[in-house]
Amino acid sequence: MSGEARVTLVATSLTIHQRALRSTVARKALMAVTGLILIMFLLVHMYGNLKMFVGYEAFDHYAEWLKGKSSDGGILYPVMPAGQFIWVFRAALLLAIVLHIWSAATLSVKTMKNRGSKYQVDKRQVQTYSSRTMRWGGVILLLFVVWHILQFTTLTLTPGGHYEHGRAYMNMWYGFQLWWVWLIYAVALAALCLHVWHGVWSALQTLGAVRGNTIPFIRLIAFVLAFALFAAFMAVPTAILFGYVDAPMATGDYYPQFCDAIGSSAEHFAECAAATH
Repeated sequence: MSGEARVTLVATSLTIHQRALRSTVARKALMAVTGLILIMFLLVHMYGNLKMFVGYEAFDHYAEWLKGKSSDGGILYPVMPAGQFIWVFRAALLLAIVLHIWSAATLSVKTMKNRGSKYQVDKRQVQTYSSRTMRWGGVILLLFVVWHILQFTTLTLTPGGHYEHGRAYMNMWYGFQLWWVWLIYAVALAALCLHVWHGVWSALQTLGAVRGNTIPFIRLIAFVLAFALFAAFMAVPTAILFGYVDAPMATGDYYPQFCDAIGSSAEHFAECAAATH
C-alpha cells in the first residue's frame, strides 16, 4: 500500500471515529436535556399532588385549572384558548419522553456492540447500583406511566371505587384505599428515584457541570432531589392508605360547594357542574 493510500485510510478512519464520537456526545446531551425537562415536570407534579393535604376544593380546583376548566380560564388564558395549554404541554412532554427513551436505547445498543472491542468503559467512572439498574428502571417507569395514565387520566382502570372525570380528589382517595395499589406506586417511585439519583449526576456530568471541586455538591443534590421526590410523592398515598386524608363528599353535596368555591354564581351552577362532572 502506498504512502498516499495509507494517509487516506487513516484520514477516513479518523473521520468515521469522529462522527461516531460526535453522535454519541449528541445523544448523551439529548438524553441529559430531556431528562432534566422530565425532572422539572416531576417537581411541578409533586407540588400539585401535595395540594391533596389542603382539601378537596384546592386539589380539584388545581386539576380543573390545569385543564383550563376553572373560572379564570386556566394556564396562559387568554394568550391561549381555555383548555388548549394542557394539550400543548402533553405533546411536549410526550416528545421529551420519546427522545429520552430513543437516546437511551440507542446508546445502550451501541455500548453492547462495543463490548470486548477496543472501546472500553472508563474505569474511573464509579459503577453504582443505580447506574447498573438504569435500563431496567427505565422499563419499570415506562410500564408505570402507562398504568398511571389508565388509572387517573383516562379512568380505564378504577381500582378501589367508582371514579369520575372532574373529581380528582375522589379518584385519588379511592385509588389508594388498596394496599397493592400503594405497593405498585412504592416500587415504581423507588425505581424513579434511583433513576433520578444517577440521572441527575450523569446529566450534569454530560453538560460539563461536574468538576473536581463540584463532585461532592452534585452528588448531594442528586441524592436530596431523589429522596425528596420519593418522600413527597409517597406522602399522599401513604396518608390515604392509613386514613389521614378525609373521605370524598357525596355527589349531591359536592357540586354545590365546589362550584361555589371556584366562583360560579347560582345561575351558572348547572354549567359548572356539567363542566366538572
